[in-house]
Amino acid sequence: MHATSLMGREISAGGSLDAEPLIGLTRAALAAQLRSLGVPERQIRMRANQLWSWLYVRGETSFAAMTDIAKDLRAEFAARFTLARPKIVTEQVSIDGTRKWLLRLDDGREIETVYIPEQDRGTLCISSQVGCTLTCSFCHTGTQRLVRNLTAGEIVGQIMLARDRLGDWPGATAEDPRGIPDTDRKITNVVLMGMGEPLYNFDNVRDACLIAADGEGLSISKRRITLSTSGVVPEIPRWGAEAGTMLAISLHGVRDELRDQLVPINKKWPLKDLLAACRAYPGLSNAKRITFEYVMLKGVNDSIADAKALVRLLAKIPAKINLIPFNPWPGAPYECSDWEQIEKFAEVVNRAGYASPVRSPRGRDIMAACGQLKSASVKQRASARAAPV
Repeated sequence: MHATSLMGREISAGGSLDAEPLIGLTRAALAAQLRSLGVPERQIRMRANQLWSWLYVRGETSFAAMTDIAKDLRAEFAARFTLARPKIVTEQVSIDGTRKWLLRLDDGREIETVYIPEQDRGTLCISSQVGCTLTCSFCHTGTQRLVRNLTAGEIVGQIMLARDRLGDWPGATAEDPRGIPDTDRKITNVVLMGMGEPLYNFDNVRDACLIAADGEGLSISKRRITLSTSGVVPEIPRWGAEAGTMLAISLHGVRDELRDQLVPINKKWPLKDLLAACRAYPGLSNAKRITFEYVMLKGVNDSIADAKALVRLLAKIPAKINLIPFNPWPGAPYECSDWEQIEKFAEVVNRAGYASPVRSPRGRDIMAACGQLKSASVKQRASARAAPV
């Protein structure tokens, strides 16, 4: 049922070359598709619930296995729709257990998805765009131009694919268990911190997150889904109202003139506007804090004066400050701060009453760490790629 080979997934997914994807449809859109097939109105809700359960509770990849649906209707589904996930080009496993998948979409474009296992949980870092429209100077993804937004199905499909590979469906087991936590759920948290600026793909990201959070499906709590934005200020309150997930801000600088260089979107929406939007984020409280991400760049933003300015900047915002040692990439113009300096910086922030964990670099050896993602369709020649798994 949960084939781990690429070919097995293609065979069982159903549908013709122009088949419409079911993964990523909202419940209302799924019902509309059933109506288009002539399913009687009195059956629409039941059939939609059946499909929803097969897709998102059991992770089924074959219409033929949906035994509580009439055989002729299953055949119609298989002819019209597809359950396919993105295709794996390469899978890399770091020495620390982090996994990175290079995934190919139906149009041949490629994205990267990363799974970070810990003893009691697993975090999946997913992408929202092919490439990125932003040009943050410390981020490898920012050197790749934006190609297009991902659909809701391509976003949810990353979660589905990861659950396939990790054996994270009921009764399933992973083909390669290296580093996977011994927990009932292998993916407990989802973060939109992969390729792209998610708030520039608002509707698709919102629909994908609502599907992921549905309690009768993938059932990932909104408190365990975090959207990270570089600061698309007008969309921040809308995101809180319509999606209600946790929020992370890619901050990295405490002065406009510096942040203009590090995160150029700051020229459009400077710190004053960004922090005003954060203070007004719906549901903000000590129980629902905003995470401020701060990459530590040697001699750039890591002074004690910067630490004190950071504390002043975030005054009266329920917040956690995530200090991120800079992860190098080929041609990067920065160096990581010395560890001693990172500790001094963290001490200032901690004394001010903010939780300020230093994020341990994960997956550096496979270029899967924060800020290192860039699809291999750009950074590698095709002849140099590893064979598909």
